[in-house]
Amino acid sequence: MILGKGFTLIEVLVAMLVLAVGLLSLSALQVQSLKYNQTAYNRNQAINLAYDLADRMRSNGSANASYITSHLAVLAATCGVGVTSCTHCTDVTHRCSPTQLALKDLYEWNNLLIGQLPRGTGTITLNGLVYTITVSWDDTQSGVLNNQNTAFAMSFQ
Repeated sequence: MILGKGFTLIEVLVAMLVLAVGLLSLSALQVQSLKYNQTAYNRNQAINLAYDLADRMRSNGSANASYITSHLAVLAATCGVGVTSCTHCTDVTHRCSPTQLALKDLYEWNNLLIGQLPRGTGTITLNGLVYTITVSWDDTQSGVLNNQNTAFAMSFQ
């Protein structure tokens, strides 16, 4: 009889161990799900931002050459101090040239990159007649931009 009571206790301990492993696995699955949801959200933001700039460039077609830049952070710094061309195009009474509008578009787009993506950056390149907009961000949340970061690129003519 004593032998029977000991086996029941062992069975309960094994069942608790199996339950604990199952709950740990479930929590790991939940963490991975949250990580992938955040990655999908960031990618969606990058896609929207790239298409936003493409639409801005299409609507200001006469100044498309003004949009070509290697890094927009420099542009944000110059606009941040209140350069007239960055703040001039505010309404119908304050019109600006296509080049000024391009500068304002890039300033606003850079602010959106910084605000909506972790360490978000963007570049615009021209190869022949094809423009390529690349949006990069720190998907690992490590705080360091490296080769493991995610990027989205779109091209249009």
